[in-house]
Amino acid sequence: MNTVPTFDCSDPDERVRGLAAAARAVRTGGLVVLPTDTVYGLGCDAFSGEAVRALLAAKNRGPDMPVPVLVGSWTTIDGLVTGVPSGARSLIEAFWPGALSLVLPHAPSLAWDLGTTRGTVMLRMPLHPVALELLRDVGPMAVSSANTSGRPPASNVTEAADQLGPSVGVYLDGGPSGAPVASTIVDLTDATPRLLREGDITAAQVSEVLGEQVLPA
Repeated sequence: MNTVPTFDCSDPDERVRGLAAAARAVRTGGLVVLPTDTVYGLGCDAFSGEAVRALLAAKNRGPDMPVPVLVGSWTTIDGLVTGVPSGARSLIEAFWPGALSLVLPHAPSLAWDLGTTRGTVMLRMPLHPVALELLRDVGPMAVSSANTSGRPPASNVTEAADQLGPSVGVYLDGGPSGAPVASTIVDLTDATPRLLREGDITAAQVSEVLGEQVLPA
């Protein structure tokens, strides 16, 4: 039985209390489960290596699969990467907030440890009001799907709690997620954009915005 605080974000008062509790947990190095527009996420402070290691441990996953970073606004990424190419700007304007993840070279000055990233970071702005409110309060969060390795991603808070239990400090219940469709991932670390995964946003849609054919990796 899960005894970790769970807040029903459909209730305005509980939502306020839940977001405050989640923000406290993130700022003190804890883990939170939050709803997103794809599946439920397991998140922590992106700049705390200890918190990211705890996140990976909760999922029974190693650092070989780096943790993506969610942001609460378009402009946040300017301080996280070495440069935002025009193609990335166009994709952000077209699809953020939404189910599009962008891989870019991260700023070398950043003191974070998201796993074996080889100098890159995967960024996304989710289309979910609870997630956005938390992100705008605490800043960028390292967020992975709320499941243990080898099991399906959680589409509701109960599924997340069944898998992650007391390793999480706060659960934010935003109701069931939509269809568990993963985000589309586009790698913009080289001159030629590469499609690492096709999800809710199609390769054709990405190619139309970029004005060139995006090729599979």
